Amino acid sequence: MSLPTLRILGFIIGLFLITLAVSMVIPMLTLLLFERTDDIFAFLWSSLITFVVGLALVGPGRPEHTQLRPRDMYMLTTASWVIVCCFAALPMVLIQHISYTDSFFETMSGITTTGSTVLTGLDHASPGLLIWRSMLHWLGGIGFIGMAVAILPLLRVGGMRLFQTESSDWGDKVMPRSHMVAKFIVLVYIALTLLGALAFWLAGMTPFDAINHSMASISTGGFSTSDSSLANWKQPAVHWVAVVVMILGSLPFTLFVATLRGNRKALLRDHQVHGFIGFLVVSWMAVGTWLWFNSDNTWLDAVRIVAVNITSVVTTTGFALGDYTLWGSFAVMLFFYLTFVGGCSGSTAGGLKIFRFQVAWQLLMANLQQLVHPRAVIKQQYNSHNLDDDIVRSLITFSFFFTTTIAVIALGLCLLGLDWVTALTGAATAVCNVGPGLGPIIGPAGNFSTLPDSAKWLLTIGMLLGRLEILTVLVLFTPKFWRH
Repeated sequence: MSLPTLRILGFIIGLFLITLAVSMVIPMLTLLLFERTDDIFAFLWSSLITFVVGLALVGPGRPEHTQLRPRDMYMLTTASWVIVCCFAALPMVLIQHISYTDSFFETMSGITTTGSTVLTGLDHASPGLLIWRSMLHWLGGIGFIGMAVAILPLLRVGGMRLFQTESSDWGDKVMPRSHMVAKFIVLVYIALTLLGALAFWLAGMTPFDAINHSMASISTGGFSTSDSSLANWKQPAVHWVAVVVMILGSLPFTLFVATLRGNRKALLRDHQVHGFIGFLVVSWMAVGTWLWFNSDNTWLDAVRIVAVNITSVVTTTGFALGDYTLWGSFAVMLFFYLTFVGGCSGSTAGGLKIFRFQVAWQLLMANLQQLVHPRAVIKQQYNSHNLDDDIVRSLITFSFFFTTTIAVIALGLCLLGLDWVTALTGAATAVCNVGPGLGPIIGPAGNFSTLPDSAKWLLTIGMLLGRLEILTVLVLFTPKFWRH
């Protein structure tokens, strides 16, 4: 990698760090509002350190007449996520006085919108720390949307090229005008966050809790201001607002932009949206009715409880409304399966994404039809895109490495002494960016604080791999990547 290329990468990462340093002003203002000035210096020093390093990287300037190639984008994507996490963890070390391992784990969980936590006593925690955790979700969510819309399709990662032109209204003009698309996406993201905060407040939360949960919901992150998560609020309206905001965060943001630009039916016509909403509603009704038969809840209460928990897991948010592992072995197995689903492409959600399941089903039906009619020419399309060999190959490759990554991390956790339930579900929830796992240790009623440091670092790697769609990181470890 040439020196001018490294300077460009440093320049861009420096801008990210300066943005991060400026963002730390918000927790400082929050602490002043709550008259908790003892924690301000933690953010002040963290902000100064981050700003100085960012300024040092930006200082040499950006070299002229040097453009980033696709291979350089792989390095930028991975390096920016890791370096930003390194500096974003500083306030947690200074406020909580916890180890850097725990701080980095919490920060990576926040910025990858995973939602796994090592912290307890959140109900009485520093308001500056709580708002910072939520902001990590919020910044990571908008960062991933930008990457999924502008970078991953160009890099042909995991079938994301299917959504290079998400709306037929834009055609091939989307990528050349990506800066315009990015501006509209940011505006939509901010607007939905504000509307979510207002809805949570009207539903019964305090303004502070409403802002935090809105940022955590729209980013499908899952950090709460209470150890009990959403179970701390008994109002049904709060639960349904959370469901709606989580769903909005799991829809393709480019389609929100298309709707604003006049294509009023963009969301209604999208195959992904149909499949995602349909899957959620059918799951709510089926599992809610099952819970109604097997508990003392009314049908409406059962559906509400199920809707929150299923939506939280499918959208990879990680909120919990009670401990669903107490519902029996059927519920435990079901929620483990739901861990892998994910939301839509171009959203803040993690997981395999619903479009991969839809494409896989379409390919299965086409192959079965080909067996019955060997000479038939079967046209395969998804969202008005032809499913050519390149797209099918990338989908298969991604799905294989996705499951392999979970298997390898789970084996590593078992080697570190964890039981198989904690190891398997911990690996799955990390790579899928869901948050809670299963079992008494990392289940919805527990957290990750008691795991050994080596296990936390391994899970941190899983979070990063899952958030960056696996292949974006793995390509850096191939010898050919480093050859000119």
